[in-house]
Amino acid sequence: MQKTIIAAAVFGLFATAAQAEDFTPGAGHSINLGAVSGAAYYTVESQGLRLVATLAATNNGEPVRFISTLADGQSVTLSVPAVNSHDAKEMTFRRAGDRVILEKAPDLRAALAN
Repeated sequence: MQKTIIAAAVFGLFATAAQAEDFTPGAGHSINLGAVSGAAYYTVESQGLRLVATLAATNNGEPVRFISTLADGQSVTLSVPAVNSHDAKEMTFRRAGDRVILEKAPDLRAALAN
């Protein structure tokens, strides 16, 4: 029973540490995933909400563009893997009805320190 309570408390801590925000069609949003950064926007298309993200390494890397058309309930995650002492960085774009919600993964070290 005590393990269940502890697991629920840890899950709640991580869930509240996650950041979520809406953004509107056509409005750009900055992406910062540590050594990779860029911008994303979405448009309303007949097939769904078309998400476009352009990313590049901050040390003058070649840009990469990612395009995905999201149906209601679908999501896509951009991730930079952990390297050396740096944690993995993730950002998820989730479609909820007629909007896209941006969810940034929590900083697990900061969540555990609280």
